[in-house]
Amino acid sequence: MFAALAAGVLLSGCDTRHPPPLDARALAEAQTFPYYRIYWVGPKFDRRSLTAVDGRKNYTSSMGASVYYGDCVRGKGILGGGSCLLPLQVTTVIYRLHSNANLGAQRNAVIRGVPAVIYDGGRSIELYSGRVAIDVFSDTFERALAATHELRPLNAPDSSSATLPAPVFCPGLSGPISPSLSAVLAALPRRVCQRTAAAQAALKALRGSPPSR
Repeated sequence: MFAALAAGVLLSGCDTRHPPPLDARALAEAQTFPYYRIYWVGPKFDRRSLTAVDGRKNYTSSMGASVYYGDCVRGKGILGGGSCLLPLQVTTVIYRLHSNANLGAQRNAVIRGVPAVIYDGGRSIELYSGRVAIDVFSDTFERALAATHELRPLNAPDSSSATLPAPVFCPGLSGPISPSLSAVLAALPRRVCQRTAAAQAALKALRGSPPSR
């Protein structure tokens, strides 16, 4: 897969060669990705070009689809070597209900009008929209946060200035929830967070009930 190969070059060895311009066919394939909206921040971000994209070929639902910006040369010098972080990677994946407790130190937030969690020292931000989680991975918090405000669908018309579509699920947030985030969760379509909480409470009560005789 083009993107997997490119990502391996970018991430594993910090090659001293800059990656070639993105093949137009690879971008076109991503633009016709049929399963759900995938997000990017345009052909360039913070002077870094789009260098690789995932498409339909070899797609796996557990890994989602990603776009990659920049390379490791800029930060590592001519000799390269060692592992390094791309300036930006955006991965869109179908959300499956889980707890965020295993993310370690984290902070819940509202970004672009939807629930989000900031973790990994601020270098990773996950936003929840529609049926998907949008994962923004960067080398600094400032760059990751800036990227969230530029997110737009790659395979559907939309604007980066608009609020993102509300999630149709209740994300498994962990830790304190601010009043503003609580209001966003309460207003999600079909009262999904209230229904999820009621179902979880009922399941907990059922598990705690003594066996019938």
